[in-house]
Amino acid sequence: MTDFILPPALEPGDDVSIVAPGTSLATVFPDVYELGLERLESVFGLNPVEFPTATKSPEWLYDHPEARAEDVMDAFADPDIAGVIAVIGGADQVRILPHLDTDVLRENPTRFYGISDNTNLQMALWNEGIVSFYGGCLFTEFAMQGSMHEYTVEYLKRAMFEDSFGELRPSERFTDEDLNWDDPENLHERREMESNSGWEWRGGSTVDADETVTGRTWGGCLAVVDQQLSVNRYLPPAGELDGAVLLLETSEELPSEFDVRWTLMGMGERGLLSRFSAVLVGRAKAQAVEDQRPPEERAAYRERQRDAITDLVGEYNPDASVVFDLDFGHTAPVAPIPVGGKATIDPTEERITFEY
Repeated sequence: MTDFILPPALEPGDDVSIVAPGTSLATVFPDVYELGLERLESVFGLNPVEFPTATKSPEWLYDHPEARAEDVMDAFADPDIAGVIAVIGGADQVRILPHLDTDVLRENPTRFYGISDNTNLQMALWNEGIVSFYGGCLFTEFAMQGSMHEYTVEYLKRAMFEDSFGELRPSERFTDEDLNWDDPENLHERREMESNSGWEWRGGSTVDADETVTGRTWGGCLAVVDQQLSVNRYLPPAGELDGAVLLLETSEELPSEFDVRWTLMGMGERGLLSRFSAVLVGRAKAQAVEDQRPPEERAAYRERQRDAITDLVGEYNPDASVVFDLDFGHTAPVAPIPVGGKATIDPTEERITFEY
């Protein structure tokens, strides 16, 4: 079995690299990019170091996956860099994986922060036994309009500066509204928030038996998990996932419940879904800039997704508990939960704790 390591914690004043393993929108929305850099300094006391890919155009980055991989390796190998932060996600990060020398990552463990398409790099890090953090993109967390969410700041500080992530709690309020980055004035606005009713616990005999489980987390964005299943080059040996905790969340692409069922059925038929001890699901984003929906439609979308996941996990892994609406993924605020860290799920107390 893989031995896991938590990379060294950051300290205020440290250098952190800004890289684009997926894409970058720095040339498209420079005000958003600069706000993210400023927040790293003013809120966290860190010194952002812009690596070459951070400010390249999306077109250039698509054409140069090898350069993106090189930036990642250079950032990890640089002894002056304490953390690596992705500008944003993307849609083709899987194309950098053939260009990565994973020996460089393994020999230079460094804390990495990103969501969405960055699931690709996080899976590569998982295979090398390096804990990373699902959250903390420059655009989506640090450059949040109005101000950063206090909940996000609290958990980012744990993920950056501490050696124990500890207990997770639900946020009091959340949003999946988007404010258009085209308008610089929106940087001073705040997204409309709504009350959070907390997590929803479902599952089979694990919940019925009030059994606490502990396992290393694996997964991330559902679309990337599905892509990795298709590519079939970077998945860990199936036995490495025995007893692990599956992380899933969906993106602004707003996949249908059929899409969700399709991916989970593939995992089930592959013999993977039955290996997990529990499933943690990030709150589903239910609207996008180009697809605004009223509250009742968003609630119905989330319920259909919960039902789809509950049905498929129940079919292939009836003993696993499933917890919905955690604060990670494409809604806000977020907690950058450890990927490859140990999650303990206690259905009796309805508690979730992350350690390493």
